[in-house]
Amino acid sequence: MLMTVMMLLFVTACGNAENNKNTQGSSSGATDSEGTKNVTLRIAWWGSDSRHEYTQKVIDMYKEKNPNVKIDVEYASFDDYWKKLAPQAAANKLPDIVQMDISYISQYAKNGQLADLAPYLNKQIQVGDVSENVLSTGVVAGVQYGIPTGVNVLGFHYDPALLKKAGIDAIPADWTWDQYEELAMKAASSKLYFDNGIAPDIFFNYFLRTKGASLYNAEGTALGYEDDALFEELFDRHARLVKAGAEPDPATVNQSKGIVEESDIVKEKGIGIWQWSNQFIGLQSVVNRPMEIAQMAGPDMDKGLYMQPSMYWAVTSSSKVQEEAAKFIDYWTNDVEANKLIKGDRGVPISSKIKEAVAPELSEQTKQVFSFVADMEPHASPMSPPPPVGSPEIIAMLTDYTEQINFGKATAKEVAPKFRAEANAILANNK
Repeated sequence: MLMTVMMLLFVTACGNAENNKNTQGSSSGATDSEGTKNVTLRIAWWGSDSRHEYTQKVIDMYKEKNPNVKIDVEYASFDDYWKKLAPQAAANKLPDIVQMDISYISQYAKNGQLADLAPYLNKQIQVGDVSENVLSTGVVAGVQYGIPTGVNVLGFHYDPALLKKAGIDAIPADWTWDQYEELAMKAASSKLYFDNGIAPDIFFNYFLRTKGASLYNAEGTALGYEDDALFEELFDRHARLVKAGAEPDPATVNQSKGIVEESDIVKEKGIGIWQWSNQFIGLQSVVNRPMEIAQMAGPDMDKGLYMQPSMYWAVTSSSKVQEEAAKFIDYWTNDVEANKLIKGDRGVPISSKIKEAVAPELSEQTKQVFSFVADMEPHASPMSPPPPVGSPEIIAMLTDYTEQINFGKATAKEVAPKFRAEANAILANNK
């Protein structure tokens, strides 16, 4: 009897050891009948309801092709997304794949929360037909932390009928900032806003690039310019336009609260909007009138212009299934059927093969965007490094200072040295 009990205990122990051996390395702790490892991925993103809907469809398609993969999804609005991600990062419980914004990728990379994707390039993630200028936008401090979901380019989105109403036949092909100001003043004389102003950080960076500088230096330890006359030139010009009625004052802009339906162009009070190419389709659908896209003003537009990722897919360093996460990013980037659902919502696809394959499926407005981006790509220069840690605070400060200038409470000459000193103090923490 004693020998029998000992034999039973021995068999049970061996069975448990074998079971433990089979479950190691599998995120779900099981294998299928053919021995394929079952994997669970967590994916998080932000966006609208329509984005959530098609993203879920793409995920369902991926799971059909990869039945061993289970995918848990997490999504929210832009603001809520970052509020949710921060405590997950602090607890080292981030999803395997996260959608990253250009304003945050440096912070998460510096904190060691993102994985280096270089080992997966042209293995799990095929990027052979992706422009190096585009792929390099996901590099922070020499490491490939992000794969762009798509690219955007700045431009002027406008209503040609309202342009003619202001007595302007067309926007010059290679217009300058001086010509822009002349056209804007002409629109003001017709009681029309030419545009609704600019996003200060984005357009200041573009303007600085045309002058051979940038908003931040390459190391992210200081601003990328030292001549305050550059600050004065850009922001004095827009203050003049506000005063003349060519642009709305900050109080008027704030009333719309960023809601497209409340914008001046929708109400036929404004001719156009400076914004990213992927925003054209949403604006066009609300305006519901024929619209066009003009290139950025110069001189030296080629130096200022760059292709910017609308967002990135990144894999977190805490993920235990990084290779499987990389495979999903490849599917998103290179699968034709998936991109027929995405339709460029997250920017114009980075794969040239995909751009060609999905073109027949696009609406006329989306074709306009794809065509504009294709026309601008040969003129684009490499993007400046992603905004450094501390940039959200600097952007908020620049926005406040710009409002003071446009309200007439301060001049650009007074603000320029204050902004530079305060911004440099913030960035000095990155040394």
